[in-house]
Parts: sequence; structure tokens; C-alpha cells
Amino acid sequence: MDVLKDKSFKDYDSLSRFTGFPIYYNTKDEKYVYGLLSQLDTTTQYVGHKVLETDTLESIAFKYYGRPDYYWVIAMFNNIEDCFIKLSDSFTVIRVPTLSNIIFK
Repeated sequence: MDVLKDKSFKDYDSLSRFTGFPIYYNTKDEKYVYGLLSQLDTTTQYVGHKVLETDTLESIAFKYYGRPDYYWVIAMFNNIEDCFIKLSDSFTVIRVPTLSNIIFK
């Protein structure tokens, strides 16, 4: 017997890092739980940003999107799990996806 039932997805009014998260009903615990996140499609159009010593994910998101809270889009697109890394230690160029063309797998 499957414990997780009634898979569904929540629609969000704006771009959300939770887009693509399936929601399941856990019959054992009688609670709703989130499943794994869908990743951004790597064929999404992007701009290459030359990483400066002072760059952070938030500063890049603010520069390109006008919203530092969209840092997660850049992190997901570049497979960055630790959002607190010093970007200049790991990247010379980082890919910044075009928001209007984002597709989830």
C-alpha cells in the first residue's frame, strides 16, 4: 500500500521557488507533505555574468531582476546548493536565466 496519495501541485500567482513541488497526502501521518523540487530546465535562455569579488547571489539577482529574493533562481540554474559560498572562489562566469523564459523540468 502506498503511503503517499493524491499527488497535486499548487499554483502560485508569481514566480516561486516552490513551483514544481508536488504535494502528497501522507496516509500514515495524516498530513500533507511536499515532494522533491523540479529543477529549472537548462535550455532556458540566460545571460553570462562575469563574477566580481564582491558579488553575491542576492546582488546579482537584484542587478538582473530588481529583486534580491530571486537569488534562488540563479542558485538552482547553476546547481549551487550552498547559497552562502563566495561566488568568486567557484565561478568566473555565472549563468543568469531570463525570467520570462523559465521552464521547469
